[in-house]
Amino acid sequence: MNKQFLSLPNASPATADVLILPVPYEQTVTYKSGTANGPRAILAASDQLELYEEDMGWCPAEHMKLCVLEAVTSNADEKEDEFHFRLYEAVGNLKADVLFIALGGEHSITPAMVFARMPDGGTVVQIDAHADLRPSYQGSIFNHACPMHRLRARGYLLVQIGIRSLHAPEAAMMTGDEGISVYFDRALRNPDEWQRLLRHLSSLQGPVWLTIDMDGFDPSLIAGVGTPQPGGLGWHQGLDILAALLSNSSIDLRGMDIVELVPEPSRVSDMMAAKLVQKSISYWGKALGFDQRPANGSQVGVEDE
Repeated sequence: MNKQFLSLPNASPATADVLILPVPYEQTVTYKSGTANGPRAILAASDQLELYEEDMGWCPAEHMKLCVLEAVTSNADEKEDEFHFRLYEAVGNLKADVLFIALGGEHSITPAMVFARMPDGGTVVQIDAHADLRPSYQGSIFNHACPMHRLRARGYLLVQIGIRSLHAPEAAMMTGDEGISVYFDRALRNPDEWQRLLRHLSSLQGPVWLTIDMDGFDPSLIAGVGTPQPGGLGWHQGLDILAALLSNSSIDLRGMDIVELVPEPSRVSDMMAAKLVQKSISYWGKALGFDQRPANGSQVGVEDE
């Protein structure tokens, strides 16, 4: 696996401002397989990105140190609960004052990481086509259809964005639980509902985790996902969500993940996922004033042709 982002040398985990963890885990996929190849494809696509980020008008890696960590992979004879506990331990041992980005893999990886980096509760913001609120699926609570139920069961607040595929009991759970805020995909076509979402994200406080299932986007833009659904967010809608959340100085972003990418021949999906990582780094770094810090990031000393 390519172990660099933007082809830049890795800082040590102890000195990095951004930690990127590949988690190529795929055990419960129910439609298109290939999510285990997502992290490799995202890192490979990042080689083709420019170091300058045009929205914020700077080169984040000039001022920020990046580190791609060793991947957390599953063992052939490992049970599901054993893998998720091992992921929990690995993520819990990482330093806290960084931007932590996990690259999946399937969506089942999210709860273990949230439990590790946000143990005292908080808000999980989810971009997704699916509610992922089933208590179990196909005999397992660790199925990729279940991560949001596992999080809500532990008391985390949920903000679900772009939902357009769900089971009737999931709909009932959404209706009866004040800890779940849902912004359905069709409703977000209404400008008032869209603005309500952005205000909500801008008003969040305290610990926050962002989980992005790539099927939350329109499959005409991102076809390479495990369970595509018609409809979905546009590219600039996704960026507006990132900007509203990551520029909110009242939150403590404990981490984020990008999951359910299935690499496809055009590489468009891979590139969009890599660009989301870059945008996240840029928005987060600019909001925290990294652009005003000395230029001693991963880009320094690297020729930028």
